[in-house]
Amino acid sequence: MDRSSVIFGNIIDKKTLKKAARQQKKFLKKFGDDRNTVYHLKAVDNEVLTPAFGAKVLVLSDEPMEKLPEKSVIIGNIRMGFGHYRISMAMASAAHALGYTPLWLDLNSFPETTGTKIIAYQNKLYSMASRLSQKSKLFNKLFWDPLNTEGFKRLTYNAGDQKTAELMTPILNDLARETPYIATHVWPSQAAVHAGFRHVVNAIPDNWAMALHLSEGALHLVQTPSTYLSYRTLKGFAGDKILNPMSEKDICYAGHYMDDELVKNIEEDCKKRLNRISSKKPLRFLLTIGGAGAQGDYFASLIKTLLPYIKEKKAALYLNIGDYENVWDFFKSKIKGIEEISHIHFNDWSYTKNFAENALNDENCTGEESFNLHVFCHKDIFAAVYATNLLMRASDCLITKPSELAFYPVPKLMIAHVGGHECWGAIRAAEVGDGTPEAPNLDWANFMLKSFVETPDLLEKMNHAIIANKRAGVYNGAYHAVEKAVGLEQSAFAWAGK
Repeated sequence: MDRSSVIFGNIIDKKTLKKAARQQKKFLKKFGDDRNTVYHLKAVDNEVLTPAFGAKVLVLSDEPMEKLPEKSVIIGNIRMGFGHYRISMAMASAAHALGYTPLWLDLNSFPETTGTKIIAYQNKLYSMASRLSQKSKLFNKLFWDPLNTEGFKRLTYNAGDQKTAELMTPILNDLARETPYIATHVWPSQAAVHAGFRHVVNAIPDNWAMALHLSEGALHLVQTPSTYLSYRTLKGFAGDKILNPMSEKDICYAGHYMDDELVKNIEEDCKKRLNRISSKKPLRFLLTIGGAGAQGDYFASLIKTLLPYIKEKKAALYLNIGDYENVWDFFKSKIKGIEEISHIHFNDWSYTKNFAENALNDENCTGEESFNLHVFCHKDIFAAVYATNLLMRASDCLITKPSELAFYPVPKLMIAHVGGHECWGAIRAAEVGDGTPEAPNLDWANFMLKSFVETPDLLEKMNHAIIANKRAGVYNGAYHAVEKAVGLEQSAFAWAGK
């Protein structure tokens, strides 16, 4: 079925359709045509994902797919930065908590396929532009921010993506079409719909509605009430023109996509944060470097601001540099004296887990978890991403750009965005009270770091807001994504929306 010509009853113009066809033809010429290639898959254990939430990773096989584990849920995703992986981990965690086996399907992990080649190519362009946007204010103002806010928002953009996603289906041939399927990026969702899957949930990230995320034929899930209304009405997707809207059956407000272990421990984790504040223990800051690798100088300035407090034992810093060891070399060259107070934890997943557990259980701390600066790096992409989740529970403040981490139940300092669509993540955090507004400049971000240390009642208020948000069902989005995919009624967890 052609899903480019008509999108939710809105007819796409011929010029756009010709452009979409040319783009598909270009990709076929550049990366080859494997639409008649037979691929087989198998489910294997993973060092990080399997112990954490019983997930199995789908990889290529020489033999046809064996019977899937009972009560399987496919988590369709791509590695594009760390955000979509992190949301996928939340879905896998929730599925595991509800008694299902998550099957991790990364469309960007099959280099033999045309689909992976297309995704890798576009991911490279996106990462390059993200980094350039942080170095050139003119590029950011004239191109990158407008593209991420208004360019991706237009309905015509979705027509081109739909045509491209047709080339991502061959890897899905081995999988039963009745298997529940949750996508944490639009391409895996569109590919599943094109391939004929019947129970597809399209978990939309961010808090800014864009046609980029549309996948007609799937159930669209959103994290906030404001994005529900914008998507439902397709507001602004064709300028001022009023479009044919999505139906009630096409979209659902679910809440923030959070891991089960984060949600169920909110009260206990917030209680420990409040106790550390009241007893004047060092405040623990968590700074995580995203997969696009942008904002290096910005991060260096924040670390410099914290260094005096770390030396005075008023603060500690957990620095997760993901899978980028070269970032540590950059910081050493930029920040005088950083090595003297730093503990390096590279490529030791067992140690990272033990460290996070000791830091969480204050009474079991040896002392090193609460002081100084700790640097974590893992070549394994799953460990690189999930380390932030583990350290988050034991942290008092997460320092992050307002991307997917803006929705997490931990007090947050929202620093500058990288793509314009991220701005609305900070707005959501400020509205529900678990984070600051986006820092308007670096001076304000550094000012807030100092304020948190010197007047920590600001963090106290955020912790109380997080507890209240849990009671309101704000963080239950991942549970509801699983329930929708498998056809359950929303009854196991309280929820404020339909």
